[in-house]
Amino acid sequence: MNKQELVVAYRAYLDCLNRQDWANLGLFVHDAATHNGKLIGLAGYLQMLEGDFEAIPDLHFTIEGVISDPPFIASRLRFDCCPKGLFLGLPVNGKRVKFMENVFYEYADGKIKNVHSIVDKGMIEAQL
Repeated sequence: MNKQELVVAYRAYLDCLNRQDWANLGLFVHDAATHNGKLIGLAGYLQMLEGDFEAIPDLHFTIEGVISDPPFIASRLRFDCCPKGLFLGLPVNGKRVKFMENVFYEYADGKIKNVHSIVDKGMIEAQL
């Protein structure tokens, strides 16, 4: 994929997440996907996302910025949501919080294979 195609594929992936269209997740995520260095595969990736949406019912991925350098894409994502109970070990308990995530993806075979994610936990702590 070239730079533009990678950005289009990434935006389609986030749209899939925002719609919770789990039946089509395999169109975007590699069977041998890793998250922060741990091999979780497509099934583990799906389980992770389902857990995220269970913990944060109003979860919505919004792109703040994106840079494409095939096979890599980097994105800064913005969240404005109300996590239930503990979130990242913090007692959010339904309070609305805003935070950012910096995430780096590597594509293989046209799908996301490696993900490295850093959530700005300090931003959440400052709001509690």
